[in-house]
Amino acid sequence: MTILIPSYEPDERLLGLIHDLKKVTDTPILIVDDGSGDKYNGIFQSAREAGCTVLTHEDNKGKGKALKTGFDFIKRTGDTEGVVCADSDGQHLPHDIMRIAQKVRTHRRHIVLGSRRFTGKVPLRSRFGNSATRLIYAFATGAPIQDTQTGLRGYSTDMLDWLCRVPGERFEYEMNMLLASKPAGYATVEVPIDTVYLDDNKSSHFRPLADSARIYFPFLKFGASSVLSAALDFTLLFLLQWITSNLLVAVVGARIFSSAFNYAMNRKFVFGGKRTGVRRSLPRYYALAVIILIFNYALLYSLHETIGFPLFASKLLTEGLLFLFSYWWQRRYVY
Repeated sequence: MTILIPSYEPDERLLGLIHDLKKVTDTPILIVDDGSGDKYNGIFQSAREAGCTVLTHEDNKGKGKALKTGFDFIKRTGDTEGVVCADSDGQHLPHDIMRIAQKVRTHRRHIVLGSRRFTGKVPLRSRFGNSATRLIYAFATGAPIQDTQTGLRGYSTDMLDWLCRVPGERFEYEMNMLLASKPAGYATVEVPIDTVYLDDNKSSHFRPLADSARIYFPFLKFGASSVLSAALDFTLLFLLQWITSNLLVAVVGARIFSSAFNYAMNRKFVFGGKRTGVRRSLPRYYALAVIILIFNYALLYSLHETIGFPLFASKLLTEGLLFLFSYWWQRRYVY
């Protein structure tokens, strides 16, 4: 077993974590310095003197890349048990790290997640960010996870090749991993851990706007595909109406072309290429289109006519729910 700690501009808490781990285990500790710079050489040298292996990126490449550097190194060293990844900012306690390590030994080919319960004093941005990603992930995959953003994770060594192939270089890597795990044949298992935030998590290098955009990028791609398809449908509707002077032909023709465009975009760019053949995915895609149409009317009628919501609000809520439902259905059953 190896404990892997990606680290960027660490403080004394990294050395404290190493010291505490050395008290409870002789498990090798691998640290990846993700381009912290000369100012932090003393801390990493102290880590070496404490018995850790330290790999160094000359420039900051991101947490995902640092993890992949560590995974590649572990592959080459021949570790046969597994790896536990922990953060360097003091949020993960030694006894929780060792519990994850034990779970890895009994759950091969699983992503073992150290899941926080977010009780007590939790910074607002952390509470909101985790709630949002948890909700979106559950809708998108149909498999709810308590803590989608945890950095305390464990993997058996037979997963390392796959882990190095998962796309993403920065904070989005860990979300991409969860989204890609089920199609790749890997399950997840959660282990409750303590929720620790020091100084309101001020040491975090997470950039709320840029890194959130990276995390949500799979959903943004799906949204962009939907918007482009809607724009094409709108344009073709007026073009075909002008050419044919027949509204039925215009509506049907526009929908045929726009749906074909949406299918191709989703299959090639949103859901990872030609994983599923056209003969299988195309009928499922159009079956979903029929279901969406029925649900759209049923939800609008229920919200507006039965409950009495304003039509505009009912439409927004309906489209939002169906957007997430469509993403989940296409990811799980179509592609």
